Order: sequence, then structure tokens, then C-alpha cells
Amino acid sequence: MPLTPTRDVFITCAVTGSGGTQDRSPHVPRSPEQIAESAIAAAKAGAAVVHCHVRDPETGTPSRELEYYREVTDRIRAADVDVVLNLTAGMGGDITFGSTEAPLPVNEAGTDMIGATERLAHVADCLPEICTLDCGTMNFAEADYVMTNTPGMLRAMGQMMTDLGVKPEIEAFDTGHLWFAKQLVDEGILTDPALVQLCMGVPWGAPNDLNTFMAMVNNVPSTWTFSAFSLGRNQMDYVAASVLAGGHVRVGLEDNLWLGKGELATNAQLVERAVGIVERMGSRVMTPAEVREKLGLVKRAPKG
Repeated sequence: MPLTPTRDVFITCAVTGSGGTQDRSPHVPRSPEQIAESAIAAAKAGAAVVHCHVRDPETGTPSRELEYYREVTDRIRAADVDVVLNLTAGMGGDITFGSTEAPLPVNEAGTDMIGATERLAHVADCLPEICTLDCGTMNFAEADYVMTNTPGMLRAMGQMMTDLGVKPEIEAFDTGHLWFAKQLVDEGILTDPALVQLCMGVPWGAPNDLNTFMAMVNNVPSTWTFSAFSLGRNQMDYVAASVLAGGHVRVGLEDNLWLGKGELATNAQLVERAVGIVERMGSRVMTPAEVREKLGLVKRAPKG
């Protein structure tokens, strides 16, 4: 197939994530203030979109605390730089089973299962332009942990996002997730054209190779907008790959801690490197205002 590179590219920075990376790099932000400051720095470096989780400020462990989300969004919206706000809605669907011989009852310490309304409470309160919709259930690297997103849960959450006027970013970790996303659009739960993030190399989803990546790309409807990322040292390779395939790009400390061998990165440095790759490929980095126009997003003002 002929190459159709993206000439106007938007960069998303995934600022902190929910993985156990908080003790692996001093640059992984923990507190709402640190997360907001890192997001603002990424925006100044060229990110049009910032994708935010929140963490416990003391321990750095992932959190669903509404007050943390409020502080992060208020700080970003009050900053002296424009950026599109994208909040995760992926928390609250975690099951960690017991041993292989006694999977039930589940391991309560690793299980966090809540209903659709509670999973979206921070989205309804903060009203970001975008929030994520992990469009399927999958095993993760941990032995007995499952990320659960049933068809019923996804229909409920997708409809709530649409009703709130918040654009879902479909997180696709495998081709079946795209299949169900198209079903949600066909049912009128999600609007067409949709926005997709192709998540590559996340155990045990779509493996990190170009044949699989192109299979994912070829399953995205031509009218939709897609972005892509990969984990670790392949993060910058996928900046180039996604642009070449006609998509947009995501970088950030959620997916990769390193700028180079032995050199820990900041979010701003990762964005700066992505900007350089995009521009050297002959493409242009889009502004937040251009992304809003392209995706039909609604910007909210800071709360008074």
C-alpha cells in the first residue's frame, strides 16, 4: 500500500499513567501540582493534548480521588499555555484473582471494581475535552490481573461520555477492541468520526511489530482519527511509524521513562524529541486550537 504520511500532526503527552513507575524515575509526577506542572511543560514543548491520571501524592500509587483531578484540571486550565485536556477513565475495572487453584474469592488488595457512573465521576465533574475508553477486556503482564471492560460497561460509559459532550478516545489494545468500537458507533453510542489510540506492545495485547501495527491501522475506518504509541525504547520509533501510516503520535512518561541509554527523561524532553522527528519528516505540529477544530472539541474555562 502507498504511504500517506500525516502532514499536520498532533502530539499527545501521557503525563504519568497508573503503572508502578513512581519509584523508577524522579521525573514521574505524583502530586496534582507536579502532574499539572509537567503537563504544562509538555504543552510548552509542543504537545497539543495532555493525557492525565492522578496519583497519591505521598506514595505515588494510582488514585481515583476526585479532588486530585479537580486540582490538576484547574491548574492546567489556569496556565499561561493552551492545551487540550484528556483524562483517563480507565480506572475502576481491575480484578486480581486468587491462585490458579483457588481464583475465588478475588484478591481484594489488587481489585478495584466500581460501576460506570463512579468510573466517570471525575469526567462529569471536570468536563475535559477528551476522556479515554479502554475498548475491551484483556490480560496484563501481571499473572492474575485482568483489566475488565465488558460490552455492557462500555456501552454505558460510552453513552455517558457522549451525553456529557466529552469526546471518547478509544484505547485499542488489540484488533477486537477496534471491532467493538465500530459496533458502538454503529449503535449510535459513539459519534462518527471517532478518535482512536492504538496501544502497541502492552502485554498481552497487540505485540510491538509493524505487521501488527499496520493490521491495527487497516482496521481503523478511513473517516476516523487515530494516534499511536509503543512502550519503552520503541516510543520514538512509533512517532515516525504513526506519521508514516497516516496517524498522530503519543509520547510521555506513562509509556517510557528514558530519553536515551542511562538518561531518564522528562515529559517536556520526550515531547521536544517527538516534535523534532515530526518536523524532520516534513510534517507540521498542530496547535491545540487546530486539534479542537479537527475533532470538534469543546474547551471549558477554569472554574471560578
